[in-house]
Amino acid sequence: MPWRWLLAPFYLFSVFTAAKTFRGNPVLGSRTLNRWGLHVLRKRIAARIGLWRRRQLAGTIAPEDRAAFERDGFIVKRDFLDPATFQALRDELMALQVDAREAVIGDTLTRLIPLDAVTLPQLPVTARVVESPAYRKLLAYVGSFKRRPRLYVQTVFSRYCEGEPDIQSFFHSDTFHPTLKSWLFLQDVADDESAFTYVPGSHRYNRRRLAWERRVSMTAAAGRDRLTAEGSLRISEREIKRLGYGPPLRLALPANTLVVADTSGIHARATTAQQTVRVSIWAYSRSNPFLPWVGGDLESLPGIRGRALRMTWAVKEMFARKPFAATTWHFVGKRSPWGAPVR
Repeated sequence: MPWRWLLAPFYLFSVFTAAKTFRGNPVLGSRTLNRWGLHVLRKRIAARIGLWRRRQLAGTIAPEDRAAFERDGFIVKRDFLDPATFQALRDELMALQVDAREAVIGDTLTRLIPLDAVTLPQLPVTARVVESPAYRKLLAYVGSFKRRPRLYVQTVFSRYCEGEPDIQSFFHSDTFHPTLKSWLFLQDVADDESAFTYVPGSHRYNRRRLAWERRVSMTAAAGRDRLTAEGSLRISEREIKRLGYGPPLRLALPANTLVVADTSGIHARATTAQQTVRVSIWAYSRSNPFLPWVGGDLESLPGIRGRALRMTWAVKEMFARKPFAATTWHFVGKRSPWGAPVR
């Protein structure tokens, strides 16, 4: 199509950004270019630059936390807050009633309440926790950028309805480069519930991993798996073992535990046979992986700080009203993190 030629500069420029989708991008999804190693080259370069950024941040966290991350790809901090602060945090969030977004994906309903310039002024304890150096420095190191993460209260209602398993329950990596997700769990997560599960060490690539990703990248654009085509590569447990990694580790953890993970590693949300509710303060951050500096966060600029999330949502809602851009996420009015879904 002629219009695709007009977009050629955009497709070429996307090679040097966090863009990850194979489908719809004739450069990133090119079978020929990926056979020659385009996807693997982007992964290698992004990993090296990410390592450079983390080295600049290494002195900001404890040596034992750095060692745990280098070994596993995640950091677990039990009893992250003192008991009085944690109880005050829970009480504050349990009383919250604000606008939320929800999505039903497979058999799971997920609710997100943003913690931003609109909600945080009402939540002094929560604001103090998420702005604390102890919290922010761990997230910055694992994410390899000193930037403001997107923050939410996330509630996951597992087995909410009949349907296919939640897409998060399949082992996958979020993207090709170092990236961050974090959970401060507000209640216990048992082993037979929807625990966060991670393949230790899978944030590091080896020769088998690179060969596997090269093969997948060659066919992803035309493949049947939509999420792999969008750059979030799905993988089976048999393939995980074949790549030389150990068994997945299910993180059954008590309340007041902070988990900070590089979700370019292989992970999943564990399946459960029962209806469960998992509430946490969820953080997410992703930047251009080819930037060598750790700072320069545009979302910290005046007028944008704490509002970028709602700006993004507003744009998505605008396009969602178009017939060609349906979305699974929608606003549902005022909700509490612990409130039952309205059917």
